Amino acid sequence: MVRPFRFSVNMMTPTGGEEWARKCRRAEELGYDVIQVPDHLGMPAPFPAMVAAAAVTERPRIGTFVLNAAFWNPALLAREVATVDALIGGRLELGIGAGYVKEEHETAGIEYRSPGGRVDHLARTVEELDRFLRDEAHLPKPVQRPRPTLLIAGGGDRVLKLAAEHADVVAFAGGLQINPGELRVLSAEGLDERVALYRKFAAGRTTEAELNLLIQLVVITDDRRAALQDYVAFTPYLTEEEVLGLPVHAVGTVAQIADQFRASRERYGFSYFSILEPHMEAFAPVIEELHGS
Repeated sequence: MVRPFRFSVNMMTPTGGEEWARKCRRAEELGYDVIQVPDHLGMPAPFPAMVAAAAVTERPRIGTFVLNAAFWNPALLAREVATVDALIGGRLELGIGAGYVKEEHETAGIEYRSPGGRVDHLARTVEELDRFLRDEAHLPKPVQRPRPTLLIAGGGDRVLKLAAEHADVVAFAGGLQINPGELRVLSAEGLDERVALYRKFAAGRTTEAELNLLIQLVVITDDRRAALQDYVAFTPYLTEEEVLGLPVHAVGTVAQIADQFRASRERYGFSYFSILEPHMEAFAPVIEELHGS
């Protein structure tokens, strides 16, 4: 099944109420399907930000991209999720991951577990959250039944297996954590391997999950090679040609980028793309180019 394209913008910059409302209304005007908020210290607090975004928009769904499971107790998180889904009329898309920024855990006074420990906690959180939200006796109740849309983000083997078991949307960042707080960008072939592993885990599903990719860079240009030179220096473990072929970059003319996204949907199955807030305006012509396809 070929899914239609969806596009989200991840709102990363804290602002006052009027500016937040303006940004969210602008995202709706530009055609974004989802307005998302992250869960990093120094960025907007996710749940009040989502309620505020929903209050000034009508069409977009509203989501987290993504909650750090280490910051949340499952029972308290279920209360937040159900309340927000009810307040915003069933528009919530809940994204969650294992968390990776060591300094944020230290600042918050939360144990920074080993990679395996963080995934263990993510799995427990997802399973408990699913149980709470599906329970007809649970109060408050979400609008969406049996529970709000669940997005699980990550690229490691265990997270992909967890996503295959529970997620409605599986989000790939195009990288893997090598050391604490250090992510390494995957080549196009490396991403092939991660998606193939997810599909192996998901072989028994009756309903296919939607696949999401986070776009790291957007540059509208006639000279892709020149625009990516800084990134070539940033990723010495990749060749220049590998950098030019990275699917996490939207670099080129609008037509080139649109063709790239069509190719990513064909090759990997990605139909849902998340754009970082600094690129919201620049990416808008691509949304218009791909609208309805």
